[in-house]
Amino acid sequence: MSQEIEIEYKNLITKEEYNQLLAAYSFQTAGKKQINYYFETKNKELREHGCALRIREKENTYTLTLKEPRQTGLLETHDIIQKDVFQKWINGDIIPQPHTSKQFKNLGVKPKDLVYMGSLETIRREATYKNVLLVLDISRYNNKIDYELELEAPDESTGSYLFEKILNNGGIPKRNTPNKIKRFYTSL
Repeated sequence: MSQEIEIEYKNLITKEEYNQLLAAYSFQTAGKKQINYYFETKNKELREHGCALRIREKENTYTLTLKEPRQTGLLETHDIIQKDVFQKWINGDIIPQPHTSKQFKNLGVKPKDLVYMGSLETIRREATYKNVLLVLDISRYNNKIDYELELEAPDESTGSYLFEKILNNGGIPKRNTPNKIKRFYTSL
């Protein structure tokens, strides 16, 4: 599948809250590393549309993902790419991919105008809880480290209810939490 709607809830947390949640739920013992490589046009056209573009390196696979806002959640459009294509993108040789190119055309964005902006490395732990995915992330970017709780849900009512419950049970305040790409660009 090259597209999906993502419904997720996020909250920045402290290192102590991270450790508390790690102990309270059945998270993986070892985290898995993933690196997000971010792209934008010089004129910030993607940001103007509320969109974000990344290539995620995870377990020797490379996935190009365009995120677009929708009334509910985000529409994610994916293309799996090979390592040599990834290297070309990083070095400024943007090779259009089938699924994301269709979305760029709808947005009026030319792939040749994309430039590599930098990367964010995450150590991710996941757990299944009441039919939702819980995620604990430690992210490093531009000399910063942050901790984050995410919850991915099949629908808004389930996600909202369970996210509030987890925060309340842990005594964790709800914090303004921009997504990773916004935090990355703010740190530049």
